[in-house]
Amino acid sequence: QVQLVESGGGLVQAGESLTLSCAFSGSPGDDYLIGWLRQAPGKEREGLSCLTTTDGSTDYADSVKGGRFTISRDGAKNSVLLRINNLEPEDTAVYYCAAAVWRGTYYYTGCASTRWDSFGQGTQVTVSS
Repeated sequence: QVQLVESGGGLVQAGESLTLSCAFSGSPGDDYLIGWLRQAPGKEREGLSCLTTTDGSTDYADSVKGGRFTISRDGAKNSVLLRINNLEPEDTAVYYCAAAVWRGTYYYTGCASTRWDSFGQGTQVTVSS
């Protein structure tokens, strides 16, 4: 099972930027899809963006396409980062990273609909107006 630890959340002002980090460790030799999801108060958890550890390919859910969210990998630290620019109060949520074994593009269903195998504990992001 993949171990995932998120960090980087906090209280920020609207308009500011934030970078969340997900440190992950899995089985040597396995490839993974690492994703960022969030759950706002009273709402269902939603997938935002994901990245494959094979070649770093990235994808974004339709709800966040448009440039404010950027996912990337810090290979030296075995981490996946999520940068959120121009934060809005509506971005207030618990942000989770998740992992699934990467089985290839044939089986890929998108960041928003992937059945994740492991989740981190989450990090709270609160955006004040």
